[in-house]
Amino acid sequence: MKGQRSEGKVDCSENMVEHANVRVVHRGGSKINFREPVISSDSRFLLCPSGESVKVFSTSTEECIRDLRGHTDLVTGVLIRPSNHLQVYSSSLDGTVRLWDFTDGILIRTCVIGQPIYSMYTSAHHKGILFIVISMGADRRSELFQLVAVHLPQSGEQLVEAREVSAVLSYVDSNPATISFGKGGEYIASATGFQLEVFYFRKQKSYRFFLKGNNKKGAKNTFTCVACHPHENCIATGHEDGKIRLWRNFTDQKEYTYSTLHWHHSAVSSLRFTPEGTNLLSGGVESVLVQWRYNQDNQRDFLPRLGAAITHITVSPDGSLFCTSHSDNKITVIQSCVKVSAVIQGLVKGRSIRTDLMVDPCSKALVLNGKPGHLQFYSLQRDKLLYNLDIVQQEYIHELGLEQMEVVKAAFSPAGNWLATVEERKQSATEVELNLKLWEFDQQTQSFVLNTTISAPHEAQITAMCFCQAADSQTTMLVSASKEGHFKAWQLEPAHTEDEGPSWSCGFVGAYHGLVPGCCCFSADGSLLAVGFQEVVTVWSPVSWELLTTLSQPPGIIRNLCFGRLSCSKYLLGTISNNMLCCWNLLTCSLEWSTSMDTSLLLADPLSENMAAFCSQAGCTDLFVFKPSEPRPLFSQKAVCSGKVTRAVFAPREEMLESCEESSQWLNHSQLYFFNQNMDLLSFTTKAEEDRLMASSKQLMIDDSVAMTPFYLLLGKHRQQEGNPEADSSLPVDRAALPQGTVAMKELLQTPAHVLPSTSFLCSMFVQSLLISITDSREEHKHSDEELESEKEEEDSEGEMDSSILRPELGPVAAAPPLSKAQIRELRRVKKLDHSWCTGLLDS
Repeated sequence: MKGQRSEGKVDCSENMVEHANVRVVHRGGSKINFREPVISSDSRFLLCPSGESVKVFSTSTEECIRDLRGHTDLVTGVLIRPSNHLQVYSSSLDGTVRLWDFTDGILIRTCVIGQPIYSMYTSAHHKGILFIVISMGADRRSELFQLVAVHLPQSGEQLVEAREVSAVLSYVDSNPATISFGKGGEYIASATGFQLEVFYFRKQKSYRFFLKGNNKKGAKNTFTCVACHPHENCIATGHEDGKIRLWRNFTDQKEYTYSTLHWHHSAVSSLRFTPEGTNLLSGGVESVLVQWRYNQDNQRDFLPRLGAAITHITVSPDGSLFCTSHSDNKITVIQSCVKVSAVIQGLVKGRSIRTDLMVDPCSKALVLNGKPGHLQFYSLQRDKLLYNLDIVQQEYIHELGLEQMEVVKAAFSPAGNWLATVEERKQSATEVELNLKLWEFDQQTQSFVLNTTISAPHEAQITAMCFCQAADSQTTMLVSASKEGHFKAWQLEPAHTEDEGPSWSCGFVGAYHGLVPGCCCFSADGSLLAVGFQEVVTVWSPVSWELLTTLSQPPGIIRNLCFGRLSCSKYLLGTISNNMLCCWNLLTCSLEWSTSMDTSLLLADPLSENMAAFCSQAGCTDLFVFKPSEPRPLFSQKAVCSGKVTRAVFAPREEMLESCEESSQWLNHSQLYFFNQNMDLLSFTTKAEEDRLMASSKQLMIDDSVAMTPFYLLLGKHRQQEGNPEADSSLPVDRAALPQGTVAMKELLQTPAHVLPSTSFLCSMFVQSLLISITDSREEHKHSDEELESEKEEEDSEGEMDSSILRPELGPVAAAPPLSKAQIRELRRVKKLDHSWCTGLLDS
């Protein structure tokens, strides 16, 4: 970006510089409800696709204990391997099927299919075969799909290619819920549109059944999901009108029958039989899990108020746990007694983010609107939802077309002790119901508590809202702008009595020639307020509320304003609707420079002078990072993602990076997060950061200098110290010898497990082998204490004699270094020796 004055414009594409050491990566927040999860055979773990990886959660603690990474595109399915319950298959749009040991997180084998895989199935009756759904024909963008059987190569190599692929069914749906295996794999049922097809593998014959497009009441009969009974010839199908049909005798196309179950008022999204086949589970948009008694149509149980529409239902192999995936990116773990035992909540991502992306100054969590009427606080470090804050405090009604209260704006004070939210509900095309709420952070509960509710703060929609950014300011101030043509300043009033808390009130109402304010921003020190009134930028003094100046710019509506920081605090930047980015100098009140770019988002790093601009071009988004005072960008990258970036935030780092690369120094203080059009949370990583993460992920090896404790011996790290005298000499002389490997321990570790006696029998013997005998050491200490006492008496008598013959004229003698106990014993032993034979030698 070439800096020029207002008389010139700059083309940023001329200065585009690619930097290979900075790349875009997924930073968590991926969907965990995209495909149905699977439960391990012991019901301890839950595995689910999440973006380009497979997450392994604990069903008891809700924590993510493993992240299986290796795919290069979206993971579309996870299945337990029928022949080994400790291994799982994962399929992806990258055209590979990977085999994992999910307990250790080890990739065992990668099978290359060569085409994007949309769903995957296994059957216990078909060993060594996977069933996958791929596109028909060579065109991968085709909306016609087929089910094929892939014979997995029996090879010891880690990378293999599937060569035996045979077609099973054509014109199937890519949704995994529309295909199901019956009676352990004897037949397969597939539903598409108004057709149900049943294919028997042994007969190699298909039976097709059709429903009318609309019934008499006008409701649709479209198939939405399929489930097959595990032991009987019965197929359950869900439909768009909320009905469930149980198909029987489907081997005869003329005499087939079906019965109907009806409770759901909208489409049935998922069906699942329990392993014994005694119950049928169903779910839909009502967020209620319905448990139907098989062959007892009138008996059913309900688990209501699960929070959001049910998208998938999973049952553990032993039937002890149910799992429901929900539209708000949540998985609920339910016991077979229809009781919720755990909730695994991911980042809630709707069709759009109404609020800005924010970082809570207290918890450092990412904050944005989540499920209806709530703000979610999401930990970027742990990739986990911390909690939801109920803003609307009303029960959400799941009904299409019903206008309900929705959180549209939110802002934090610089210290994080105040949160402002705006909720609205459209009553008509021209009328809207508004509430402005101020929340105070409670130190005891570590959450926000509602302090003030302002009904109808403006007569029209609120377009912008921001707090005064000066952390050391004595007054807390909030500014809100509205389409009614005014902006209002809300100030915090101190408590009048001890029983009452602080409250908020309106201190000023501003306007400019009847124009509509669209954006507002405070300077870093809080001394200036910039408000964009359509094509005019106004600068106000928050102290006196005097209009200080208005700034000129090329024609166009002001979409965004942002003050510079630190050494660039004299600059004010703004984006204009006619694809212009302008920079004004507040000292001269003139346009410093401008450049032509379609800037969809402009934001400033709170810890440095850097600013980031996301620019849309040719269906993609480019990123420029620059300082307003410098003519050339610090960093630029083309096509960071497809589509337009509309939400991003700079998150301060807990530990500053020490990157020496000039192109990545802008990431030293803060990390930049943003959402793409698919609502994936993306970020930038540097080579230094990747190296640090790689070093921390390596397993710590036990050093050879670690003391040989019994636990150390159990780990097999015993070192032969007798062959290494240098290591022995480095240890203290008086250090007690630690136990060596005993015969009992060696026998316990080397004997095969299947021939060992019971653990209770071995326990006492094993524990005794770890104990250190102290009998000999006590006797040795007793003799040495007696010897020290006798020698001490001799030293006292000798000391008296020596002191009488000392010459007083000698000066002070330097103190000798202290001797060890072993050296003292050796000196005493030498003193007791008979040296009379030396006199005989001298006389001779």
